[in-house]
Amino acid sequence: MPLDLKETLVIGISATALFDLSESDQLFQEEYKRDPNHAIEKYREYMLENEEIPLNEGIGFPLVKALLNLNRYQKENEAPLVEVVVMSRNSPETGIRVLNTIRQIGLNVTRSAFTAGESSADYLEAFDVDLFLTTNEADAQKVIDSGACASAVLSIPPKYKCDIPEDQVRIAFDGDAVLFDESSELVYKEKGIKAFHENENNSQNIPMSEGPFANFLKKLSKLQERLPMKVEYSPVRIAIVTARNSPADLRVIKTLRHWGVYVDEAFFLGGVEKSNILRSFKAHIFFDDQDDHLRTSSLVVPSGKVLYPSSSPMQAIEKDKKRNS
Repeated sequence: MPLDLKETLVIGISATALFDLSESDQLFQEEYKRDPNHAIEKYREYMLENEEIPLNEGIGFPLVKALLNLNRYQKENEAPLVEVVVMSRNSPETGIRVLNTIRQIGLNVTRSAFTAGESSADYLEAFDVDLFLTTNEADAQKVIDSGACASAVLSIPPKYKCDIPEDQVRIAFDGDAVLFDESSELVYKEKGIKAFHENENNSQNIPMSEGPFANFLKKLSKLQERLPMKVEYSPVRIAIVTARNSPADLRVIKTLRHWGVYVDEAFFLGGVEKSNILRSFKAHIFFDDQDDHLRTSSLVVPSGKVLYPSSSPMQAIEKDKKRNS
């Protein structure tokens, strides 16, 4: 009988986000520049020669470990609270090093997909994935455009001490174009802050439409409900860290209430630097759509960029911004 994962939070993560594969990736890139016809062969040789050597942790490892640790609350004969699927562009043969590392460190990951160069994004719905974390921007864009699930691009930050409680999961979200749709952000971009505040104040009792991470947040809320303690004491801590401020704050809180989602902490910063809040919150991961915020947040906590759909007006706005900077 197929396993029912409707109530299970399913995380898909690329091997390059779970583990540090920068050395093998660099080797492939250098070989490809030197001789494109033999780059894959050299990469394969390298992976086979080193398949018994454990890989170091990648940027997404602390989050995955903390989420899987929640399964200690799983009740007998019930579906797991969290499942993780490792998804890799390696072939099954060159992926042995990834599987060996998972076994050697005792990480409770039992599902995997190796696609030999093809996009793993095509298989997310087959695995019932709620969130896909990757270092490949093209894969993330494909997921966002399809609407299959939430997705973010993880970049490798400078080294920092990950001082996060081991018995908790701490996830922080930006609001507009992440949890909520981008309509309010478009008002700000096209008409300015005064028009934005006026629009949000007038619309404070109208729930915002769902953004790319809304369903993931709702699934996190369902996960909290399955835990044996009251939500106020849950090991899953959720924070909203947004540049919004009064009078644009009430609409956020009322929208979350409308969705039936409990959020532990909310910070309406009004332009104050987000990284200081994120450092104090000790997030396992922070999701944002703005490069300016991610540039500083990634110095203190693992951070993921949420891409705009290819059809979004925000894509054109961001391209013009980069062109003129």
